[in-house]
Amino acid sequence: MFKNRLEAGKILAEALSEYKNKDTIVLAIPRGGVVVAYEVAKALNAPLDLIIPRKIGAPDQPELAIGAVTEDGTTILNQDIIQNLKVPEEYIKAEVKRQLEEIERRIKKYLGDKPRIPIRGKIVILIDDGVATGATIKAAIASIRKREPALIVLAIPVGPKDTIRELRKYTDKVVCLMMPEPFFAIGQFYENFDQISDEEVIQILNKFRFV
Repeated sequence: MFKNRLEAGKILAEALSEYKNKDTIVLAIPRGGVVVAYEVAKALNAPLDLIIPRKIGAPDQPELAIGAVTEDGTTILNQDIIQNLKVPEEYIKAEVKRQLEEIERRIKKYLGDKPRIPIRGKIVILIDDGVATGATIKAAIASIRKREPALIVLAIPVGPKDTIRELRKYTDKVVCLMMPEPFFAIGQFYENFDQISDEEVIQILNKFRFV
């Protein structure tokens, strides 16, 4: 059990100490991942930037992920769920478009006109406050891979064993502090798992986006 995201970030930073003062960039998934990533970036003396994947929810079941999309249009779909639910292609296209618009809104809100930090040839540490199904993480990894980093390290405080095992196939390394069973939701492993506001994300980025 973590007290909060700040504590999780500090412990995660210790597990990532080998990347301190190297050619490393920390990419956070907002909103909660930004708080965790801030502590890691600070400890590793690495710049902090964002990657914003969005879940594609099933019709009438928005919490059920049938896939995910990132800001560059990279889309990962779970064909098994799509076929089982008989999700129409038109729905998927419309939902992808809607989520891309939300991603664009968030980029403008969080970063304004600030340029993105180049990651080609760098060590990229991808951080969220936890993982459940892994749908959005997979989309984020696929998008990062297109930008040709030297190494992709997924670093998260908590996640279920099956999901972590699956995500190891997509990354160069996974650092996960806890893989408890049973696993129902990320929030059950935090004493304080309050929602993070856009304003808090902006404040952190303004404080520590560039080293």
